[in-house]
Order: sequence, then structure tokens, then C-alpha cells
Amino acid sequence: MKYGYFITGTDTGVGKTLITSALLYQLGRQGLSTVGMKPVAAGCTESPSGLINEDVEALRQAATLKCSAEEICPYLLPAAIAPHIAADEVSKRIELTKIEACFSQLAQRADAIIVEGVGGFRVPLNERHDSADLAATLRLPIIMVVGLRLGCLNHALLTADAIRARGLSLLGWVGNQIDPDMARAEQNIEALVQRLPCTLMGIVPFQSQPDPSRIALKLPIPN
Repeated sequence: MKYGYFITGTDTGVGKTLITSALLYQLGRQGLSTVGMKPVAAGCTESPSGLINEDVEALRQAATLKCSAEEICPYLLPAAIAPHIAADEVSKRIELTKIEACFSQLAQRADAIIVEGVGGFRVPLNERHDSADLAATLRLPIIMVVGLRLGCLNHALLTADAIRARGLSLLGWVGNQIDPDMARAEQNIEALVQRLPCTLMGIVPFQSQPDPSRIALKLPIPN
């Protein structure tokens, strides 16, 4: 594995899957074998072939390696609720050791692997661990997706503090404008540039139907 990143967000619904997919497309265009991993996906639909999660399918499409949903998402959970609750409802327990084993298998096959976290940085996974523990277990540099909307300054700065408190590397951040009517968006971005201890990788403008393969052209691959 030449490249590995962990994508976290300032909240759920801020565009982690979009940015993960875009980076996969960007790495794939460089001739690298790529895979995206979403260890936990809460919110699935039933199909003849099993449970399907839209985010997992998006990562499968963006990657160059063809992997099954179960390979890149060891915990596909039916209910679109907090992961530890969704797992408990189907008599499962999310185990970091299982996720780490799946990650290791994928890392042996790919030049680049990007892991998408769950919701924000501190989402509970079981009675003891949260998604920050997952990031620490995988030991990957972190890219933070900031959902640009009212309240994003506080969310972004708190998330950055939480990442540093775990002794993890915050490699860069991406601003994703999820609110097309956000007031003073440029001033908010400027405030984050001044305060966040990492590089701004890019700003993704609001799009009603975003295309990660096109967004990829605007995002550099961090070193």
C-alpha cells in the first residue's frame, strides 16, 4: 500500500462518501489500484443479493479493484440510526479487531486504500469504542470533511482538537458547501484557514447532483 487515508467529517451528512469517492477516482487516474472501505454502514435496503447501502456502492464504483460489499464493509446494518444501536438491534457487536483484519486484507491488494469513517469523529461503535478509536487502530493520516453551513466553525475546530488529542495526524481538510444559501461562506472559509492546523485541499461548491469523478479533478492527492 502506497497511499492510505482516513476520511472523517464534522457531522453526518457532510459529504464524506463524495470526497472519498473523488479521491479514489483521482488516485485511479494515476494508474494505482484503489479500494474504498466503509467499515460500518447503518442504513440499508433489502435486495435479492442481500443488504445494499448507497455509500458502500458508491465506493465500489469509484475504486479500481472489484470487491464485494462485505469485503469493504464488514458491518452492513439495516437501520439508519447510530451504529451501536443498529448493531444491537440485529444482535451484533462492532469489533475493531474484525475491521482491522478486513483492512489488512484490502491493504495487501491495493496501492491505495481510503477508509471512510462513521458520521462524525466520536460516533460510538460499541459500549467502549468510538470512531476515533477506529482511526487510531488503523493509524492512517486523516482528512477532515467540513460541511459548510451555519455552525461549521465550531464543529470543525472541535473535531480538529479531538483528532490532535488522540495523537493522530490531521493531513488536510475539504470544505463541502452543503447549504447553497449559507451566509458569508467565504468569511467562514477564511476563518477556518486561519485556525485549522492543516492544509485546505479544496472547496466543493454546492451541487444538487454532485459527480465525484469531476470533483476529483479539483482535489490534490496529499503527501
